[in-house]
Parts: sequence; structure tokens; C-alpha cells
Amino acid sequence: MSDEMTRATVLFVDDEENILKALQRLTMDEEFDVEVAASGDAGLQKLASLSNVALIVSDQRMPGMNGAEFLQRSQPLAPDAIRMLLTGYSDISAAADAINKGGASRYLNKPWQDDDLLQTLRGAVETWGLSQENKRLQAVVQAQNEELKQWNENLKSRVLQQTTAIRKKADDLNEALIHLKHNYSGMISAFSSLVEMRGKRMQQHARNVAELATAAAREYGLMPEEVETIRIAALLHDIGEIGIPEDVLEKSQDQMTQDDLQLYSQHPVRGQMAIDTVADLRSAGVLIRHHHENINGTGFPDKLAGEQIPIGARILAYADQLDCAISTGGDTSEQALARVELGLDSKLDPGLQRIFRKVASYAYFTMPEIDPDATIELELRPEELRNGMLLTRDVLSGTGLMLLNKGVTLDTVKIESIQRYYQLDPPQRGVWALVHQR
Repeated sequence: MSDEMTRATVLFVDDEENILKALQRLTMDEEFDVEVAASGDAGLQKLASLSNVALIVSDQRMPGMNGAEFLQRSQPLAPDAIRMLLTGYSDISAAADAINKGGASRYLNKPWQDDDLLQTLRGAVETWGLSQENKRLQAVVQAQNEELKQWNENLKSRVLQQTTAIRKKADDLNEALIHLKHNYSGMISAFSSLVEMRGKRMQQHARNVAELATAAAREYGLMPEEVETIRIAALLHDIGEIGIPEDVLEKSQDQMTQDDLQLYSQHPVRGQMAIDTVADLRSAGVLIRHHHENINGTGFPDKLAGEQIPIGARILAYADQLDCAISTGGDTSEQALARVELGLDSKLDPGLQRIFRKVASYAYFTMPEIDPDATIELELRPEELRNGMLLTRDVLSGTGLMLLNKGVTLDTVKIESIQRYYQLDPPQRGVWALVHQR
């Protein structure tokens, strides 16, 4: 307790004189005053004249008035005191009465261990002291609040004005943050589109890889922020190929000369370096750097092996090879899976086989059977598009930029995007979608 606080008092009530003397001897050096009473009535008389009673410890088995009754009757006289029951009998009902009616906080046994009892007493007195200090501080605060009340009344109008201004700034900041996020997402899409514009071989590849890798990462159980990093890395994983001659990129690695392979093996590092100046993209850059590492350590650029390769890079590599197998070989997803699985244990992580077999089945859109009585495939102008329509063909801009993949269900945002691109870079044909017949 603080030196500024009044010294606390502890009251012991017990009908056995030797118990009271023992308690007085035990506590004679403590930083609180001790009072004793030989009965409940005597204890009540003591309380009527005492102040700053921090703790009341009462025996249960006493003639005339038992401990539970005494503790109950002591509450009006010392409402802030902590109460404890001290008895040598295992009486559950008495303990319950002491707790429920008398406000006892603990049930102590006789005989006691001196050290344990002292710790209990000290803790109770300290708790009472903190409670009293808290009340004192609350009184100070209340007094100060009253003084401030008049100031608050005068300042109310000004505070309301400031609050309105702050809310306006918060709304503006929130709107700016949303705008920034949209711009960030648009920047990623723009980078990805630049890669896809390099030729037919690249069209839709980054988006397919992103869809596969994102679905696999979720199925693997990665955290949302890790999934988003993998999605970004997938969209940008071939950005380092910009500047490499197309005749080199059209070859498989088995067909490349030593010079070709040396040039091609630089693109993961170049891809990482291309985006490293953007701090938020650096974690994606690490995955781009390692998406050509092989599980057996024969890949590039750092010849990492096994779990040395980040899980995001392993997922990206699997998705990349699977989409390449489908887009270059014309395979179905099942055929492509079988083909890339020849590289398990040497190139790809065999632990991802089950996951990619699951996600590949729905990552590639298969045109549903058309019920001519319910739906019909139509070529529509952008202004004719409606929410819920299903694209049946890829949507390309006039210069061949991939806008949306077939199989996408349209919503307001996608429709507005199509309409905007049709104004900026209009294609010769419309948008093919399934339309419900009335």
C-alpha cells in the first residue's frame, strides 16, 4: 500500500483464545494492524468502532453465532472488507453459507501452514488497498469531471464540428484506400496483360496458372495473405521473359541450345528484379524466382531441392506445367495431369498431386450442355449483357488482349469492364453468352 494511505486493520474472530494468540504472534511484524474478538457479538462490537477494516477472518464453529452468520451481519459495519472463513471442520454447507450469505471469498482450514496463511492475508490486504485506492482515484476523477463539465458544454459545438471534419477525412482516406487497392490490383493485371500480349502462346496462360495455383493454395490450407501472394506471383511469373527472343521461348527446354538455355534460365531472376522495387510485391518475387526449381535440386536459378523450395513456388511450378501441358498439347485436364505427373519426384512436389487432381477438374471450364428450351447461346452487344449470364467464349479486345475467360458468370463489375474495353479497343465481334429464353 502507498504510504499516503491509512494503515489497514485485520480482524480475527475465534472462540479459542490460543488460536487468537497464535494469529497475533504470526502477524505481529506485518504492515497492518490486528484486532481480535472471542465471539461473533464481540466481533460486531469491535467493527462498530473500527475503521479501515481490510480483512475479517472468522472461525465457523463458535457458540451463539457461527462464522457464516457473523460474516453476514458484519457486512453493513464493514462493507468493503474482504471476508474469509477459518475452520477445522469440513463443513460444505457452512462454507456455502459463508460464501453466499456472508460474502466470504475463501475457505481456510485449520491447522494452517504459516507461510501459506501469511501469503493469503497479505494478498487480501493488498487487494483491499488497491480497491480503496481505486475508489479514491474514482472520486478524484469524478471531481475533475464535474470541473470539466462546464468546459465540455462550451466546447460541445466545436467538438461536433471537429468530429464532422474528422469523419469526412476518415471517409476520404477510406475512399482513397479503396481506390489505391483497385489501382494496385489493376497494376498487377496490367503487368500480366503485357506478358500475355507477346503472342498466342502466352494468352490466358498467366490467368489459368493463377486460377489453378490459387485454388490449390486454398485447398492446401494456406492463409489468405499467402494465397494472395501466390495469385500475384502466378499472374506475373513470366514477366521476366520480356526481352527474350520469341524463337527461344517457342522451344521446349529439351530443344534449347546451351546458349538458349542460359538465356532462358535468367528469366525467373529477371522477373523477381522487375518487381522488386515495389515493396508489396517482394514476397511474390521470391516465388517467381523459384518457380523453375526442381524438387530433386536440378532446376534453376539456385538449384534448391525439396522443402528448400517455398511451398508457394512448388504450387506455382505445378500449376505452370499443368497449364502448359493443356495449352500446348491440346490435352484435356486429365491427360495433362497424367503427363505432368511423369515429373513427380524429379521436378514437381508429389505431395501436391492429390490437390491438383482435385482442383484441375473445375479450374478449366467445360461448356455445359445447352437445353434449347431453357437457354440459347447468343452473340450480344456489350450493352445487352446482364448479371448472371455465362460466357461461352473468351472475350478478347480488338488487339487480342484477353479480357475474360469463357465460363465466367457476369456481374456488374465485369459487365462495366467489358463495356469500357469495347470503347477503348473495340473488337469486330460481340460477346458470346448463354441467355435464358422466356
